[in-house]
Amino acid sequence: MKRKNLTLIACILALMPAFSVNAQVTFVVESLPATTPPGDNLYIAGDFTGWDPGAAAYVMHKNEQDKWTITLPERPEGTVLKFKFTRGSWQTVEKGSAGEEIADRTFNYGNGSTIQVTILRWADNGGGPVSTAAANVSLMDENFFMPQLNRSRRIWLYLPPAYETSGLSYPVMYMHDGQNLFDVLTAYSGEWEVDETLNTLASQGHKVPIVVGIDNGGTNRIGEYTPWSNPDYGGGDGDLYIRFIVETLKPYIDQHYRTLSDRSNTAVMGSSLGGLISHYGALKYQEVFSKAGIFSPSYWFSDSVWSFTRTQGKQDNMRLYQLCGTLEGGNTVGDMLRMNDSLIIAGFSQEEIFNKVVTGGQHNEALWRSNFAEAYLWLFEEGSAAIDDRQGRSAILCFPNPVGDELTLAGLQLSPADTVEIYGITGQRVKTLTGIKDNKISVGDLNSGAYLLRLKQKNTVLEGKFIRE
Repeated sequence: MKRKNLTLIACILALMPAFSVNAQVTFVVESLPATTPPGDNLYIAGDFTGWDPGAAAYVMHKNEQDKWTITLPERPEGTVLKFKFTRGSWQTVEKGSAGEEIADRTFNYGNGSTIQVTILRWADNGGGPVSTAAANVSLMDENFFMPQLNRSRRIWLYLPPAYETSGLSYPVMYMHDGQNLFDVLTAYSGEWEVDETLNTLASQGHKVPIVVGIDNGGTNRIGEYTPWSNPDYGGGDGDLYIRFIVETLKPYIDQHYRTLSDRSNTAVMGSSLGGLISHYGALKYQEVFSKAGIFSPSYWFSDSVWSFTRTQGKQDNMRLYQLCGTLEGGNTVGDMLRMNDSLIIAGFSQEEIFNKVVTGGQHNEALWRSNFAEAYLWLFEEGSAAIDDRQGRSAILCFPNPVGDELTLAGLQLSPADTVEIYGITGQRVKTLTGIKDNKISVGDLNSGAYLLRLKQKNTVLEGKFIRE
């Protein structure tokens, strides 16, 4: 009998590893910023809450030691959570010690049952940083009416540093998710730093545009940024939203500010669903836009994007900058490259399309912020070096473009005395070469991005532009 019982126990033990082991976790806030308002509640917000910053089910409570705590439901060991702490809104999300954006916290179930947490600062004035918007950023209107959608929206305005004194007219770029472009206080998960980036480029001699930032509509964001509906997420007001920009906002901007209003000086840019609606707007209204920055585009939202692209086709010359990262999830990279092929089939040339895949890039403002300068410079064909006197200079055909490791200078007669200089997006020289053979230049040591190439011969300076993949 004992032998049978031992055999039965052994069989049970042998089977136990086949069952998943559940675990739970308790978070305890050990330290808060001294400026935390005493009457505020604390919340945990993450991928498990739909990133709702103030979900009632995830409000924290004080324990016997007067410390904020919350215990999350059991989940299988190995489950990974991403989360942050807030006081009920993204305007009160936690920040780093200097008020900077911090990466999402993570927890892997099975790595402890009680986790101590220190919150360093808050994003609002109760302990967070002051506004980071530059002096040449303003709120054009807190409630600009959108007649196509019968609602109002806050509009931001970036004016080039010399706008007040130059008397010049400027290109215009329309950007979505306005609260994330200029100011850390209004940003959901860190800002793009559009103002700091453009001000830096301007100080280096680059021309910079007027930027019109349109706040997203919160609960209306999905609807406004999607031209078609999705059975799971809804949507479908994207055409009305783009019509608002084309029919109402752009005419207002052109009337009240010194703009270069023609299509060659008008761009649209956005990320995620904002990338999708930028793609749609640029192709639907090619008589208005000649450039689009399409960051981490949500082409997955509707298969209608593919037939739309074919139907619209190429009606005029365009510049389309597509960007995504390898860690964005889903089939973001594959969809972006598929869109490149769809645009070619629709009549666009490869020279009109820039595709950049960032190894390790994630679906966040850090990716978009770090590539904004390059995207702007490429879209507006300014090249990568600072503005200088280009009179008397001829263009070099760089092939292939974009290029991998080796660039060919087509149709030139080179001598050992010729010098090639390559400049990056900041206008700084990154490489100098002499003694070039067979018109070929090795560029495999350069980072991905846009470059200007300058060939100095005896009495001539020739220039060309290329993209390093």
